[in-house]
Amino acid sequence: MNVLIIGNGAREHAFARAIAGSSRVEKVFVAPGNGGTALMGGNVVNVPLKALQLDELLEFARENRVLLTVVGPEQPLEAGIVDRFRAAGMKIVGPVQAAARLESSKVFAKDFMRRHGIPTAGYRVFRDLPAANNYVESISSATFPPQVIKASGLCAGKGVIIAFDKDQALKANGELFEDRIFGSAADEVVIEDFLHGQEASVFALTDGREYRLFLPAQDHKRIGEGDTGKNTGGMGAYAPAPLVTPEVMRKVEERIIRPTLAGMAEEGMPYTGFLYVGLMIDRGEPSVVEFNARLGDPETQVVLPLLKSDLFDALLASVEGGLGEVPFLMHEGAAATVVMASGGYPDAFETGKPVVIEPGTEQPDEVTIFHAGTSLDDGQLRTCGGRVLSVTALGSTLQESLERAYRAVGRIRFEGAYYRRDIGAKAL
Repeated sequence: MNVLIIGNGAREHAFARAIAGSSRVEKVFVAPGNGGTALMGGNVVNVPLKALQLDELLEFARENRVLLTVVGPEQPLEAGIVDRFRAAGMKIVGPVQAAARLESSKVFAKDFMRRHGIPTAGYRVFRDLPAANNYVESISSATFPPQVIKASGLCAGKGVIIAFDKDQALKANGELFEDRIFGSAADEVVIEDFLHGQEASVFALTDGREYRLFLPAQDHKRIGEGDTGKNTGGMGAYAPAPLVTPEVMRKVEERIIRPTLAGMAEEGMPYTGFLYVGLMIDRGEPSVVEFNARLGDPETQVVLPLLKSDLFDALLASVEGGLGEVPFLMHEGAAATVVMASGGYPDAFETGKPVVIEPGTEQPDEVTIFHAGTSLDDGQLRTCGGRVLSVTALGSTLQESLERAYRAVGRIRFEGAYYRRDIGAKAL
């Protein structure tokens, strides 16, 4: 059986590694893939097609007898790739375009949660600068509570500004509506109440009725240590996150996952594929910060290595149904990943820097380097993106996995390499 993976990041590299190991899979195509997937060889092949070349991807899948397509990033889901493949009779993992609005439209997601009583922060929606500014001005300056100001559309995880006073909020409104720092993604803007607590991520795979849960993880969004500086796509992660206790997970299932799946079915758009629930947990009480319609990155790089069962079997069942009957077991222990980024990220950065990985850095069943922003040019690995590598390690404890990951990071070099040194510190 042949599988097509769409995307070019570390998440898709992790998918390729997990799926290529299935005894039922003959060949894994990655479109477009990266330097890491190019180096895998064997039954893994890069395909020079981008994630938004929907017609070409569909034609390729047909011509190459692809049984199952797996969508990594959010943009093709927003563009309706699942609808297009299904209409052609092709099996594909992911939600249809209407259901993917849980991620592609924060306004849709917030309104959906309000309709179905799913816990989330209070919010208001604005479509022009004067209305947004009038709301901010109406809040007392003396007791101004932090406001979370979000572009409604897709912004690669960066479309959020936290304003701690009125001047910051007014500036943020201007940046979104007038300066258009997030482009058309800020045609609608959500201003939310600030939620206190710690963030965590819960991931479900669902066939629309039944679902299976991966181990909970915690991402590190900020560029600076101590969770300071600008938001990024994610600078590291670990799993399982002790913050998500069995009791918290029970609440997440009862109050969030089940009502979400039931609500989507009730509204005529059954949700299939991956559901990412970004949580804020305050004294054991979970609230939804955001939904994603796919697995997160870098969390994928820690939750997939901890999956003991065959990922391909579960993915196929998420399309064909009967997911509840498929084994879905986890390894014991922990996983941690440290993202190595280009100097200057998430702002301007240079690419084309040679990447040197010392021999023996990767260790079977211990350390895996998932590539994100790399290319393979005439046998030389080079940087070609902001987040370059995701260095993942397994261990019997979180401490052990972190020590292994950071030792591996020390054996990798490229000009301007930057990484956070405090991944997992909150859990420890």
